[in-house]
Amino acid sequence: MTGGDDRFGTGSAEWGQPAELVLDAAWTVLACTRPALGLLGASVGEVRGRSLKSFFVDPSVWAAQAETADGGPLRSGHAALRRADGGRVDVEVTVAALAGSTQARLLVRLVPVAEAGREDELGMRVASRGGALSAADPRVQQRLDLLRAAAVRIGGSLDVVRNARELVDLLVPVFADLGAVDLTEEVLAGQEPGQFFPGTPLRRVAVAAAEGPWPQEVYGLGERVVMGRAEAEHVRRGAAGVLQDLGRLRATASEDPQRSRLILPPTARSLLVIPLQARGAVLGAVPLWRCGNRVPFDQADAALAEEIGSRMALGLDNARRYTRERHAAEVLQRSLLPPPVVRLAGAETAGVYAPASTAAGTGGSWYDVIRLSGVRVAFVVGKVAGHGVNAAGAMGRLRSAVQTLADLDPPPEELLSHLDDLVTRISDDERHRPGSVTGSLGGATCLYATYDPVTGQCLVAGAGHSAPVLVRRHQDTVEVVDLQPGPPLGSSTEPFESVELHLQPGDVLVFRSGPATRRSQDTERDLEQLCADAQLAARSRDPLVDTAEELLTRMRRVPRAEDIALLLARVDRIPPTHTASWQLPADPGLVAHARALASAQLAHWGLQQLDFTTEVIVSELITNAIRYAGGPIGLRMIKEHRLICEVSDPSQSQPYLRRARLSDEGGRGLFLIAQLAHRWGSRYHPGGKTIWTEQLVED
Repeated sequence: MTGGDDRFGTGSAEWGQPAELVLDAAWTVLACTRPALGLLGASVGEVRGRSLKSFFVDPSVWAAQAETADGGPLRSGHAALRRADGGRVDVEVTVAALAGSTQARLLVRLVPVAEAGREDELGMRVASRGGALSAADPRVQQRLDLLRAAAVRIGGSLDVVRNARELVDLLVPVFADLGAVDLTEEVLAGQEPGQFFPGTPLRRVAVAAAEGPWPQEVYGLGERVVMGRAEAEHVRRGAAGVLQDLGRLRATASEDPQRSRLILPPTARSLLVIPLQARGAVLGAVPLWRCGNRVPFDQADAALAEEIGSRMALGLDNARRYTRERHAAEVLQRSLLPPPVVRLAGAETAGVYAPASTAAGTGGSWYDVIRLSGVRVAFVVGKVAGHGVNAAGAMGRLRSAVQTLADLDPPPEELLSHLDDLVTRISDDERHRPGSVTGSLGGATCLYATYDPVTGQCLVAGAGHSAPVLVRRHQDTVEVVDLQPGPPLGSSTEPFESVELHLQPGDVLVFRSGPATRRSQDTERDLEQLCADAQLAARSRDPLVDTAEELLTRMRRVPRAEDIALLLARVDRIPPTHTASWQLPADPGLVAHARALASAQLAHWGLQQLDFTTEVIVSELITNAIRYAGGPIGLRMIKEHRLICEVSDPSQSQPYLRRARLSDEGGRGLFLIAQLAHRWGSRYHPGGKTIWTEQLVED
């Protein structure tokens, strides 16, 4: 209710916006809404305390209503109001008794009666408030029941197509004999609706027929619907319209087969079209038909349908916005994941991502495959807290942090310790941000595993994450790796420990996202499927991507509460003939011998084109090791898609690239190596460090 003494002109109240007043038993105005002031063209002081009957052109029609008892029946009708400025407005009046009130006895709603629109090119009339039924009409109770059912059933789902099906199932056969829902492609994709004009394509997403199948003569389910100029203009206007007799259109149907396919089913007698608009945008349309001897649609039907259509449009728009948010989270999530199939010298991997059934569970799961120094590879899976776009963004931050730390090539347990420190610091910063963010690194889980295809060694460590499944090909056994995961990231309560596995060619590892402590029906079902499919993948040599796609198909058949990321890895070994290693003492006189060993090995592999650059690299690295670290010194060469040279020494001092001055006699070794090699770096181990280089091998 409103107060004050503001005056509203005729344009202040929106056309069709209900105006409400609270009256006592003598029809004296006790309170009113702002639209009521605009409708009456008066201020609060001119309305409050005055009899509403004084505004009626003929008040005698409503005199008996003052005798209505508490809790009495609803009454409605039409009247003409005399505005304070001398104007006149026709309204639909609805009077209801207020039960249990001492002074306020009546609630009166005034709705301006819109003038019925002129017939358009199709002969269709738009809905008008004048088409509302009186309380005495026997169809009132049926319409009220339909409105109640619409309030319960429409908008209850966040799925666009399901909402459309609910609408036609509600209206057919109670209200119509045939019904369909046509939506724009933007709505179905969750995008913002564009401008609606003739030729804008729609998609028929729902149909219903009271008897028999859907008629083949009109657009069917799933077909692309294109409206002509007249139909599109009617939908764009936004008011429900009625064609009581389709006979006139049938006479010209042969001249316009497109229109016939759009709105002329063979048995249809009358047509009602409900435009679907929300927030000023056209979402689609709902054509309804009555057939046979059924009473044709009238203006009262159009008014009722328009009210149901407005509910439907808002429900569709909410579902569209939800779809847009969910699609945005999924697109961002997938864009941050690596390619689904990765083939390396030591492993073949396939990853899949299955989103949740709702946006509330989408956005936190991820996987990664990282190529480490040498021919080693890292497998990573994780899950961050939260959902939606924020969770996907947090996942991207965590994945970037893991990749950065993996470039330093620490053991898995050490990498997780560094990651835990990083997440703790970021979580501390997040606590000082205003508001809540749905997606945080605090409490995230991660599993990190490294595999060396030269030795078959696999190290696995986890932070609050579920253990992987291992299928040993030659033993035909399936086991969940006996891993004791540390706490989730950001807890900083316990150290992380790794478990060591020795893998053989053909063994399959399956990693899945999810906390180690959370057991649900989804996780149990997933684990059972993973074990069965991993065993099949280990037995055959079919591409892992086939197994991964089958897994994804199965998981999408059942609604999921949370998203899941899966990574399958079939390991292999580097043939012994593709590796060569030597142990050398810290003797400067053996540098030339090391160059000769490297040159001979390149000749054996047929890589003489890399002879000069490799000799320079080996010479510089071994010279630096002798000068700054001592012996013994290890030299290893690996032929893969790249030529890898590794020099190990017992020192753990950090090598760094610097730019030597013109007067310096040394300090150019690493700079020279950086120019000759494709990539270079160092990693540490308990016995010292290894400096490695990679050179591209031409096919």
